Amino acid sequence: MQKKPKNRPSALTILALASSIALAACAKDPTQTGSIRGINKPIEQMSVPELQQAASVLGRQYDRKPDNPSIGVNYASVLRSTGRNEQALAVMQQVVIKHPENNAVLSEYGKALAATGNFKKALQVIQRAQRPDRPDWRLFSAQGAILDQLDQSEAARVQYRKALDIVPNEPSVLSNLGMSYVLTGDLRGAETYLRRAIKHPRADSRVRQNLALVIGLQGNFQEAEKVARGELSAQAAEENIKFLRQMLSQQSAWNLLKNTDEKTQ
Repeated sequence: MQKKPKNRPSALTILALASSIALAACAKDPTQTGSIRGINKPIEQMSVPELQQAASVLGRQYDRKPDNPSIGVNYASVLRSTGRNEQALAVMQQVVIKHPENNAVLSEYGKALAATGNFKKALQVIQRAQRPDRPDWRLFSAQGAILDQLDQSEAARVQYRKALDIVPNEPSVLSNLGMSYVLTGDLRGAETYLRRAIKHPRADSRVRQNLALVIGLQGNFQEAEKVARGELSAQAAEENIKFLRQMLSQQSAWNLLKNTDEKTQ
């Protein structure tokens, strides 16, 4: 167990990490198909109402074809995205019985376990899925995320860098790595990796949210809001700003940063 530094971030940062990594990629998660029958938008780009609708659509598909691994993985992923972690785990427990050698299934099962707090078993599942002869960068990243939540940041970063050896500049891995540095209080280090991640064309709004939060935690509220808005639709931008306000409002951080920013104008 690593010694926690005195400047270790508060609970609001831990919540940001949970929101961002949720035990896999912060950007597009390749274990999600992105193209789901009856749904015209990738999971990672959906708003809350769209996720709820997707859960309903996928639930019906799962009822009809419970043996289909792709449907099961997508259904569990959407359930996790809406906070229904126990149900997501129940789905994956059924799917993994029928597809015990499917890496996408094992990866999602590991995420579902971790989402319910069973980190050690999640780690075992992810490690079992990894093949030394054909290493999967997604599994390295997921393993790193689990180790971070077990307070083993140095070991986690080893896994993220293994993933980056396979897919250099992958935004999901860079974002996970950046948030790993947040957990140990190194906001500047976190910002470096998140800025690299956000430059990638496949970086999604969650990467942007994480970067905005890290900038805001360092006291630059105006830039944080600018980053949170980004090149997004008005609705998506407002969702990002709402997220940022919620995170920075904890422990009066929002008012403190806003007041500090106003004084510098």
